[in-house]
Amino acid sequence: MSQIKPTGQEGEEAFATLRNNANAIRAICSAVEGTLGPKGLDTMLVGTQGEVVITNDGVTILEKMDVTHPAARLLIQVARSQQHQVGDGTTTATVLAGALVAEGVAQVTRGVPVAKVVRGVQDGVAAALESLARRARPLEGMSDPLLYRIAYIAGREHADLAKLIVEGAKRLGPAKLREPHFRFSDVVMSHGKAANEVWPGLLINKKPANAQLDFPPDTAQVLLFQDAFEPETVDEEALMTDAGFHKQTQLREQFRALLEKLVELRVGFVASERGVDPEAEQFCTDHGIMVLQRLPRAELRRIAEYTGARPIRRSGLRKPASELAGYLGFAGHVAYDERLESVRMAEGKGRTQVSIVVGASTSEVVGERLRIARDAASSVQAALRGGCLPGGGAAEMAVAHELDRHRETVQGMEGFGVAAVAQALRKPLAQIVVNAGYNPLEKVEEVKAAQIASGNDALGIDCDAGSVADMMAAGVVDPAEVKLHALQAAGEVACAVLRIHTVIKMRPRTEE
Repeated sequence: MSQIKPTGQEGEEAFATLRNNANAIRAICSAVEGTLGPKGLDTMLVGTQGEVVITNDGVTILEKMDVTHPAARLLIQVARSQQHQVGDGTTTATVLAGALVAEGVAQVTRGVPVAKVVRGVQDGVAAALESLARRARPLEGMSDPLLYRIAYIAGREHADLAKLIVEGAKRLGPAKLREPHFRFSDVVMSHGKAANEVWPGLLINKKPANAQLDFPPDTAQVLLFQDAFEPETVDEEALMTDAGFHKQTQLREQFRALLEKLVELRVGFVASERGVDPEAEQFCTDHGIMVLQRLPRAELRRIAEYTGARPIRRSGLRKPASELAGYLGFAGHVAYDERLESVRMAEGKGRTQVSIVVGASTSEVVGERLRIARDAASSVQAALRGGCLPGGGAAEMAVAHELDRHRETVQGMEGFGVAAVAQALRKPLAQIVVNAGYNPLEKVEEVKAAQIASGNDALGIDCDAGSVADMMAAGVVDPAEVKLHALQAAGEVACAVLRIHTVIKMRPRTEE
């Protein structure tokens, strides 16, 4: 099929915006693609005040970069979407998006209409997603050895972190990990003074409001306030009147009397979303009740789910003790850990929960280990939900060959867009072998030939030996959900960039 390629100044002007956007995206990709694969290296980010972050996490690099180009910001949105939806695979998503843009631009500059390329890219991405989903292998429960390998690969081959994540996953169980709104990575935290640990409960990163901090480990009835643990108040305007002042005094006296219900109900732990009244704090200290104040609503919700408590408003203290008892939760162990500066809670009567603590020697290292551990946790959760695929770019190579055959059946110029997707899918493997020090053209062709000859879509490159190897047998596996979302997000942003014909600066907003 012959194409008419625009020539001369007219053609250059027609592609000026497209090439400018493609160059900006290429610059962004070059910042993260060197971190891909087992031989990928780290990136050092230096702030204006001399602060330093050393990481190979794609979304961290992209979010902390000083980026002003609008097309480059679109690419950063891919990494953010990948991080928000899946929690891992941000570098892969970025590399795929960059490759799709590059291949699409190459087709457009050959003379293929942009609309045809975009339609072909959309069709190719849809076919690739279907192929990847079809190849996914489900895990055989929590005892499947691939679970550790997934944590190990996503955890940058940190065996201690992989063991932590798998142990935490087993304690939670598959039902909890498959809950739609539960994020396993949220239970992972870091501390420079701690050793690695899986705590079978909650670790609440707060100091008690009480002056007394040496609370011994004890069982506790749990009372949670959705607002402040304070007396009810009257309006400021009313407070300026004698009646309003008298009403405020009455409310405070009532509040003091209501505090006695805490002793009657044997409450041992109180947490509030807002502040705590000094008299209430002193009362709780005198009676050995631990008080936490100004907790984020999400943390309050976690405590409620774990202990079975039902948060109340401060007016709820007026309820009869028998009725108020139905709002209390329970934990068999509550104590303050001075070393971690956190409250430990265990043996809750509500839903199962764990807290995973990642330790390190310095703040820079502990921050990176936390990012790695959270990636591993996200990958383990994604694999339990959607199965796994061969890693190392092997699955993408198999799908690329399938798209090559599909492209032969496509009539019209949309086939060039399908070909662009097939070529972009080879980019992850090519970049992995480049980072390992091998020739990408040679190794990509070796894998392609080996997969076709054997019919095995798990064949990839052993980055140590440089030879073709079975990724599944070697334990190099990735969650299917990570790859699927990465390709889908990459396809969407690539099509958006390819369709941009003109960039116009908007006039500044004016105050009326």
